[in-house]
Amino acid sequence: MPQGTYHFPKGFLWGTATASHQVEGGNTNNNWHAWEEAGHTVHKSGLAADWWNGRWREDFDRAAETGQNAHRLSIEWSRVQPTPDKWDEEAIEKYRLMLRGLRERNMTALVTLHHFTEPLWVTERGAWETEAIVPLFEKYVRKMVDALKEYTNLWVTINEPNVYALSGYAVGAFPPGKKDLKSAMQVLANMLRGHAAAYRAIHELQPESRVGYALHFRPMVPRTGWNPLDRLMRNIRYEGVNMGFPTGISTGVMKTPLGNFNIPEAKGTQDYLGLNYYSVDTVWFDLAKAGEMFSNSGYPKNADMSDTNFLANIPEGIYDSVKWIVRTYPNLPIIITENGVEDYDDHMRPRYLAQHLHQVWRTVNFNWPVKGYFHWSLVDNFEWERGWTQRFGLWGLDVDTQKRIRRPSVDFYAEICKENGISSEMVQKYCPEVFEKLFPS
Repeated sequence: MPQGTYHFPKGFLWGTATASHQVEGGNTNNNWHAWEEAGHTVHKSGLAADWWNGRWREDFDRAAETGQNAHRLSIEWSRVQPTPDKWDEEAIEKYRLMLRGLRERNMTALVTLHHFTEPLWVTERGAWETEAIVPLFEKYVRKMVDALKEYTNLWVTINEPNVYALSGYAVGAFPPGKKDLKSAMQVLANMLRGHAAAYRAIHELQPESRVGYALHFRPMVPRTGWNPLDRLMRNIRYEGVNMGFPTGISTGVMKTPLGNFNIPEAKGTQDYLGLNYYSVDTVWFDLAKAGEMFSNSGYPKNADMSDTNFLANIPEGIYDSVKWIVRTYPNLPIIITENGVEDYDDHMRPRYLAQHLHQVWRTVNFNWPVKGYFHWSLVDNFEWERGWTQRFGLWGLDVDTQKRIRRPSVDFYAEICKENGISSEMVQKYCPEVFEKLFPS
């Protein structure tokens, strides 16, 4: 039986990722709470993972004790600025305490400033549908960077702007529930303007900072390669989902299926690119999908599927995603800011984790500048409109008792973090079904 270890570069960041509304609990002053109260989600977030009442401490302890040297978390704008003319200094101090807690545990903090939520007063003003949000967002960013820069210099301005815009304004699954592609593209353009303003503000306050955003990147393939309509639908969907922010930051012109937006101030506004990768879409032409420009998507037949068929385990896609970044932005540092799978019983997560990290190892073996990996997620959290039906945590969560449940993947990821690599012994122990794929005879 082959033996060996795929080692990662010295100083590689090993962590998990969370988001404020998904773990804090008790957020009642933002757009998502209103969305839940209106009955648009399977469940309500409630206490979530109860971080706002202090349970972040025990979860940070668990992360540190299992070898993680970094953590990505987000700030809840509605907590720190509950009204336009008020800052909640106690809430800000809680975030300072969290970041201090990470430092005390020798963990690097990666701080996200916008992760799908904003205060109700921002929503009432039109949120990202209007350019008026840009100075409001910049003001909030300046306040938080000034308060937290003592503990971090690593920032995500906006998480998955493409998902926020398309889910909220084209598909209608996120607040405000619109189905208007034109509005979605306008929202995306304003988010790019907000990102650019935040980028410059952060560097003004903290010149040594490293600022980027987290892109949900979705590789896509046509269902039938010889079918020109399938190829056309793949290209249209790919451009519409993936390319708005990247084209805007590359050239200052954000390209969309409905036209271009000139945003020259966005050009070059990233010190690294955050990659959120989960799976690959298969796309085809579908006459029944007029509302989606006649395109449909899914996964290959007989794919290795997650609990609710939400994700397919296609590890090669993370390699292809990094390859695309390297070709688009040569020498730009890359951080895998999210990667994971919903898996209540932990039967799929070990092989998903091993196979994806093997592909990440392939990228660093080419000297491509991948600097860290943040698994989604540390503990089961509230998965937006899907509520508690999906469990992405290394640690499980009993929502009623707040008890944490140690899944086998906790120990697998701990061994990876402590070794700074994946060994044949680990794979044989935790996911022997993929041993031959990772360590072929």
